[in-house]
Amino acid sequence: MSFSQPGAFDLSSLAQPRPAGGAAPTADGAVYVIDATEADFQQVVESSMRHLVVLSLWSPRSQPSVQFNEQLARATSAYGGALQLARVDVDANPGIAQALQAQSVPLVVGLVQGQPVPLFQGAVDDTEVKRFFDELVRLAQQNGLTGRAQPSGSAGPAAEEPQEPEDDPRFAVADEAYGRGDFDAAVTEYEKLLAQAPGDAEVIERLAATKLYARVAGADLQSARQAAADAPDDVDAQLLVADLDVTGGHVEDAFLRLIDLVKRTAGDERERVRTHLVDLFTVVGLSDPRVALARRSLAAALF
Repeated sequence: MSFSQPGAFDLSSLAQPRPAGGAAPTADGAVYVIDATEADFQQVVESSMRHLVVLSLWSPRSQPSVQFNEQLARATSAYGGALQLARVDVDANPGIAQALQAQSVPLVVGLVQGQPVPLFQGAVDDTEVKRFFDELVRLAQQNGLTGRAQPSGSAGPAAEEPQEPEDDPRFAVADEAYGRGDFDAAVTEYEKLLAQAPGDAEVIERLAATKLYARVAGADLQSARQAAADAPDDVDAQLLVADLDVTGGHVEDAFLRLIDLVKRTAGDERERVRTHLVDLFTVVGLSDPRVALARRSLAAALF
């Protein structure tokens, strides 16, 4: 699947066409975000015959993709229904991920009259999101697609879910910096918050995730993998691929790579790899069972 030009592929295997659902929700709010599943994905595709749909493939295991969803939701609201954001949890809906040939998350694809239009893989800043969305709207208009989605705040399965808590105002400055792609500024803000509240788990996790995304920004996955394969003892190359694997949801692969690297290194290099791995544990979440398993494997590798 190419992200340099529009492309198309067959989505028909996910679900057979079925009768259209009831009337679209009508709400006073201006939220145009739904959660798409394999059970209702055919309806999402059909809705793209009436208005633009933007698919956001994400994973709860990838903090950058979680944060990017928030960024996309804000951007979508500015178009007043010309765009509808459909979030797809790839862990819960692997069939959709397979149909879209998703290799990592976040992955964003437009749907124009049932046809997929690759937009971007990996998070980008607000300016780039707007540029891509503007181009997608123009493409839709050229194809006579000018309908608008109804706000998603009053009906449908997604609306029945508990509302997400409001953003913590402490993070407003850092989130704004993150949204425009200024990761250094975001890191600085989180470090200030951490100095004010040492041990704050959410600040620590957000800081670790922001540092992670700063490290992978602009990296090419295939080139990074090739470099790591060519130089298995190059610590920098191995750390970068591990970072990319975590942002792409391949958490176990990242952990195994670095645990194996711990076994092959010594001294300062080993400590550097160990510290990096512990930082990734923080990003994934210390309560995650994969982290608990990897911690035991790391201890065995060290001792």
